[in-house]
Amino acid sequence: MSALLEVRDVSKSFGAVAAVAGVSLAVTEGRLHSIIGPNGAGKTTLFNCITGEVQPTAGRILYDGRDITGLPPHALPALGIARSFQRTSIFPTLTVAENVWVSAYARRETRGGPVLVPADRVEGVGETVRAALAEVGLAAHAERPAAVLAHGDQRLLDFAIALAARPRLLLLDEPTAGLSRQETQRVIAYIGTLKGRYTIVLIEHKMDVVMTLSDRVSVMYFGRLLAEGTPPEIRGDARVREAYLGKRA
Repeated sequence: MSALLEVRDVSKSFGAVAAVAGVSLAVTEGRLHSIIGPNGAGKTTLFNCITGEVQPTAGRILYDGRDITGLPPHALPALGIARSFQRTSIFPTLTVAENVWVSAYARRETRGGPVLVPADRVEGVGETVRAALAEVGLAAHAERPAAVLAHGDQRLLDFAIALAARPRLLLLDEPTAGLSRQETQRVIAYIGTLKGRYTIVLIEHKMDVVMTLSDRVSVMYFGRLLAEGTPPEIRGDARVREAYLGKRA
């Protein structure tokens, strides 16, 4: 299989601080590729470079062979790239369905016809919203305000918003952050259903989640790529144990 996403020698500095320093990795289409590392390793900064939240100081980012380095975040959904954030990124005063509608509408195929039509009559959008909510198990909550959902359900709503954009590549930034053990297991199970259907890049601190879900793992440490391999290879890597646990490990 070919790489859907390639990061080539990407660096990002903030003044004298190199948050990301010459990182290269390739994410194979249809695989789940995790990026791990201690706090401050540069994982989220790398994500932000990929999604245009920040501009890389150096290096290139390719998606499906196309150079997307420096493209703004709003340009990526049309290419088939969706992202979730560490903090739930929903509109709390909108209903669950309205949150998903915003994503589905932005990704719709533009056709000729009336410019001003009621939101619920835009062709194809309603079906996309209903399908996305059904997939994450939130169909029964469609008309509830998003703010009243439990935290775990808000995370699943994040997934529905991402999936409504019909992506090929999903970038998931700590999707289990702040969740209870029961909620974490629910989200892990759901991510497992996405494997093979989407190409997924996952940042996650919980090692049991990473080792359960990943096809391949890249380890960052002080902005650099420390190691890369399969979950068993990473689990047995002395450099990784030292990075997480110190030299005594």
